Amino acid sequence: MAKLYFRYGAMNCGKTTAIIQVAYNYEERGKKVLLIKPSVDTKGENYVLNRSNLKRKVDILLPPKVSIKPYIQEKVDAILIDEAQFLSPNQVDELFEITKLQDIPVLCYGLRCDFKLKGFPGATRLLEIADDIEEIKTICKCGKKATINVRLVNGLPTFEGEQIVIDGNNNTTYESMCGYCYLKFKEGAK
Repeated sequence: MAKLYFRYGAMNCGKTTAIIQVAYNYEERGKKVLLIKPSVDTKGENYVLNRSNLKRKVDILLPPKVSIKPYIQEKVDAILIDEAQFLSPNQVDELFEITKLQDIPVLCYGLRCDFKLKGFPGATRLLEIADDIEEIKTICKCGKKATINVRLVNGLPTFEGEQIVIDGNNNTTYESMCGYCYLKFKEGAK
């Protein structure tokens, strides 16, 4: 029976690079993959794009709260989802059903929580029901494991605002940090 996988990590840990590699590996063996990205993620438009400008066109830009099931019309060997934190809980439930009832593995890549350390609805649901959960690691500038993302607006940290602001929009960037550096950074921003 197929599984629902959730591979998560802080920004810049290589999630998009990994998903592009997984797609390549399947296709190299003559398998068909379906690459999905929530349309809320406007970075790269209809491509998944990593930091080194490696990119791949997505098969589906999935609108918020829209059922995934109608998009699965033909037989595929795997479904790959980038920025899975932006899925709705119902969409994650559908992916779980697809793995069990259609026997298609689903590999989701995304963030666990936002810049305020609050879970994204899609990521929270994946943590609740995924068959296999794996952390993709990266490091903080101090050398410790980074697990948190800090939002920077015009280069300055902010700890308020909407949950979703895409990297590169409105002079917004993100930096991955360890918990210690995050708390020190937050303390210094006050």
